[in-house]
Amino acid sequence: MNWDRPILTDCGGFQVFSLSDLRTISEEGVEFKSHLDGSKHFFTPEKVMQIEEDLGADIIMSFDECCPYPSTYEYTKQSMERTTRWAERCKEAHKNTDKQGLFGIIQGGFYKDLREQSAKDLIKLDFPGYAIGGISVGEPKEEFLDVLRYTTPLMPENKPRYLMGVGTPDYLIEAAIAGIDMCDCVLPTRIARNGTAMTWNGKVVVRNATYERDWTPLDPECDCYTCKNYTRAYIRHLVKTNEILGVRLLSIHNLRFLTSLMERVRIEIENDNLLNFRDEFYKKYGYTKE
Repeated sequence: MNWDRPILTDCGGFQVFSLSDLRTISEEGVEFKSHLDGSKHFFTPEKVMQIEEDLGADIIMSFDECCPYPSTYEYTKQSMERTTRWAERCKEAHKNTDKQGLFGIIQGGFYKDLREQSAKDLIKLDFPGYAIGGISVGEPKEEFLDVLRYTTPLMPENKPRYLMGVGTPDYLIEAAIAGIDMCDCVLPTRIARNGTAMTWNGKVVVRNATYERDWTPLDPECDCYTCKNYTRAYIRHLVKTNEILGVRLLSIHNLRFLTSLMERVRIEIENDNLLNFRDEFYKKYGYTKE
């Protein structure tokens, strides 16, 4: 890729959740049926480790299952325990320990006792970092926050805490307040493909007719390449005519917006003002505080 900066690769556990109609889970691993040609592909923890090592990522994830919401206690418990066994196999199979940090993924759905057990079992394996998986999968925000706030303190303070699959501004801020160090999500580029920009004053759905003759930047407060060089009207034209440049410009902006947001969050943490910043941001963006 010629990318000389840090790279994180996921393990495929989210696809175990999102491609549920195309896969079969067993103790040994997961068999997927290709949506392209129907061919079958079997992924074990050992194979996942080999793939992630071959990709050369700096942070790699142990193979897990992300349970759907809602799931029964019995199923979630079985899944969580299998994820722990897979994590043991991943650690055993992982060879490139000097150059790659292998993280364990805490599962347990929305059952606090299972989250606690998962965290305890994975901490015993002594991974370089730990992630929270299996939330932000369609549950109400209050349930997301409840599990987030309960699980994060169970994780070691001296190792990275990673919240998987979270990318909206409110969830990122709440994650930082809870004690999370890093997050990831496809959201900034996904909504860009739908013609949506995140700004300091809320979302701008640039394909809407109201922006047809709007000669202002997407966000006057943004310093990205897009906002310095293009107007809402022109980006709307690109999106409406299916010009790929429109999606690229929106992606550039959304990614810069989120990195700027996190830069600001770090400043507010240093100033012991993160809670006040959250309230001010929510008011401008149109969120309600939970």
